[in-house]
Amino acid sequence: MNDTAHAIRIRPGSLADASAVLNMLDSAVVWMNDRGNTEQWGTTPYSQKPGGVARVERYMTENAPYIAELDGTPVGAMVLDSGPSPQMPIAAAEEPERYVRLLVSDRRYAGLGIGAALLACAVEEARRAGVELLRVDCWAGGGGELVAFYERNGFTRTDRFRSGTWPGQVLARRVS
Repeated sequence: MNDTAHAIRIRPGSLADASAVLNMLDSAVVWMNDRGNTEQWGTTPYSQKPGGVARVERYMTENAPYIAELDGTPVGAMVLDSGPSPQMPIAAAEEPERYVRLLVSDRRYAGLGIGAALLACAVEEARRAGVELLRVDCWAGGGGELVAFYERNGFTRTDRFRSGTWPGQVLARRVS
């Protein structure tokens, strides 16, 4: 991590953060599309997708959301849960786990270690809860950059899956 990562503050999120998270998701769609990636999240801004706003509001009220801030500005978000989304074709773990349901950063701050800082927070939250397994699923298409990001952050590939035509990868990390 670089020096800027140390200036990142992570705090619990709340419903008041929903619009900032939606803005990050919308800008991520634009960023991906500008790079030719229209398969991961499509081309419609997240805030305009059917159920998109309601999903983010549920994340902020029914799960464990965390917001990364840089100088008081929200620059990333993560949502932890006790397992994968019921809509995903992923089996629940055979032991207690924490599951990263959402990880997004404001692409204007790319390269500052925001995602890594949020994942470090997830490790600490799992450890604090006495849970030894942290999992995440992600898009496995393109050149595999997203899978490689999680591997650089201590995760190991476990199961591949498909959700329609969307290729996915589950990754796991042991927390001790």
